[in-house]
Amino acid sequence: MAKVKMRFRTIVNNRKSIMLDYSPPFKNPSSGKYHRFETLKLYIYDSPVDQWERQHNKETLVLARSICAQRQLDIQNRRFGFISDALRDSSFIDFFQIEARKKQHSVSDNWGMGVRYFIAFASHDLKFPELNDYLCEDYKNYLLSRPGISRTGRPISKNTAVSYYAKFRHILRIAYKRGLISQDLHAIVKPITPKETHRERLTLEEFQQLAETPADSNVMKMASLFSGLTGLRFSDVATLKWSELRGTAGKYELQFSQEKTDAAELMPISDQAVAMMGIQNTESILVFKGLRYSRLKTFFTHWLADAGIKKNITFHSFRHTFATLQLELGTDIYTVSKMLGHKAFKNTEIYAKIVDKTKRNAADKVMLKMPEEIHAMEVDETLAPKSFKFIVHRNEN
Repeated sequence: MAKVKMRFRTIVNNRKSIMLDYSPPFKNPSSGKYHRFETLKLYIYDSPVDQWERQHNKETLVLARSICAQRQLDIQNRRFGFISDALRDSSFIDFFQIEARKKQHSVSDNWGMGVRYFIAFASHDLKFPELNDYLCEDYKNYLLSRPGISRTGRPISKNTAVSYYAKFRHILRIAYKRGLISQDLHAIVKPITPKETHRERLTLEEFQQLAETPADSNVMKMASLFSGLTGLRFSDVATLKWSELRGTAGKYELQFSQEKTDAAELMPISDQAVAMMGIQNTESILVFKGLRYSRLKTFFTHWLADAGIKKNITFHSFRHTFATLQLELGTDIYTVSKMLGHKAFKNTEIYAKIVDKTKRNAADKVMLKMPEEIHAMEVDETLAPKSFKFIVHRNEN
């Protein structure tokens, strides 16, 4: 059984803070986390200099001992409401930052910027009780005004606002599930509708041209081509381990967990994709050791210029390239969806909209068998382009 004891910690101005020490630490059933210390936000004077300070110490210690005794009973009876009450009055910003760091990994500063934009809107000291649907809608309008708080000062795009607001709503859902807010604000406030954008990708000819073009960094080049041959996101390529490669020539596959969705995947990959992984280095468990997202922009600028490709290609463009080339070459959209690791089929359908070659082939599939006597078609210039005039030649024999 856990024991609860009072502890004192020296703080500024000749004072000591009072905290409770739970030994052994107990597990909070709502959060799943272990707790050892609880700060009571009470203090006593280390060396009281007058009767007022002595009286303060006496009354504070009585209160602290009472709380300590009550906590002991709560623990014994498995009542943990006092933890929720303390957390509910704590900083939402601190909670946002902690959860964002769990999600951020090493991919980019996208989660970090999402936190920064909310702080710019709400300030550093926003607490859980201050969250409500009005504040959430106000934050949505703030993002839609396209504020620019980065070093460049450039306004954000609508789709960036969509991304930052989605992260905020995700944190709201976590807070509600843990009992830190009483309303399910994630369900109450609606997401920002994204603006459909052109998803830049490479044609097969451009993809081949890049493969043949020398680059400043072999690891960045091979990682990019690997993504184009497998459809893997940067987060999955950057964290790919040699131990996740299975099989032999002609039967290779990757067994891994997607960084974005945490879903376990078993993905067949080609021998050519395996060749892009290079030779295993016994000193590293990572396949593409040293791959850094922050260096990719400059790298792509030079690599694309040397290849003579004038497109705004990012690492994610190689995932788009994989998807669209698969569809163009006849792979059914259901299979492509599975290879991309999409949980929702609608996420794959967006690629079907941008496969021009597939649309061209589809248009040519529906053809009429024209009568033999119709040998030519001439445009009636007085009516064009609204109608056509057929010139019919009949066989007089």
